[in-house]
Amino acid sequence: MSIGTGSNVAVLSDVAFGSNPGMWPLPRGVTASELWLRAVAAAGQGRYSCALADLDRLDRFADAGPLRALGLSTRASFHRQLGWHERARPLDGQALALASGDAESAADAFIGLAADALGVGRFAASACALARASRLVDDAGAPRLPVRHAWVSAELAMVRGEGRSAVTHADAALALADDLGSVRHRVKSTVILAAALCCRGETAAASRRADEALADAGQAGLIPLRWAAASLLADIGSQTHSPAQIEGIRDDCVVIVTRWGGVWRPR
Repeated sequence: MSIGTGSNVAVLSDVAFGSNPGMWPLPRGVTASELWLRAVAAAGQGRYSCALADLDRLDRFADAGPLRALGLSTRASFHRQLGWHERARPLDGQALALASGDAESAADAFIGLAADALGVGRFAASACALARASRLVDDAGAPRLPVRHAWVSAELAMVRGEGRSAVTHADAALALADDLGSVRHRVKSTVILAAALCCRGETAAASRRADEALADAGQAGLIPLRWAAASLLADIGSQTHSPAQIEGIRDDCVVIVTRWGGVWRPR
């Protein structure tokens, strides 16, 4: 599926999937492609109200087809990021129904469904959805999809206690993110690698990687990923910050995301 062309598409693509994830304000979105890219870019910064408004506008493009499906999968990912996996699943199901044979949006939906199932403890269902996605990822020709597939594969291995496999998948995600040239994908891959190393019992290496992700997320303006890195470091310890500093960073991220429209699931 072609995302489209034009100056705004190029700029928004670079924020969503490239070298400039912290750019703000973002160019105005007019076409369906621009609205989807703008929503992805805004959410990466933690600006959920802005992202949801763009997805609401995208939903009004009745003829957008696969792009509407991508929008639904993106909306589902927002719910997962904030802890609402059970809210994400029906959106990914709708996305799959709307994909209409488009490999990219169908693969995105299956990867989302795998993450949804993982979040509620349905590990066999998660593995099944990942297998369905893997048959579509190559056909889709979207370089971001192999990275996403590797993320969820690593997360599934972690919850199964398969540390070696988790690190293998996380390493693959990081290499793929480097090839993609996406700062956001690299930072998230680093967070996942840190968690995978922890699962394998390599706490010191995990801490170094999480510290790296914390710094990179802060520099890039990726508040949700800065929160994720700080949350991991709160459990395993940082080599560059005190426990109080890490808790402060994590709490500040929560405040910012909440101010920008994120609704966290109560713990």
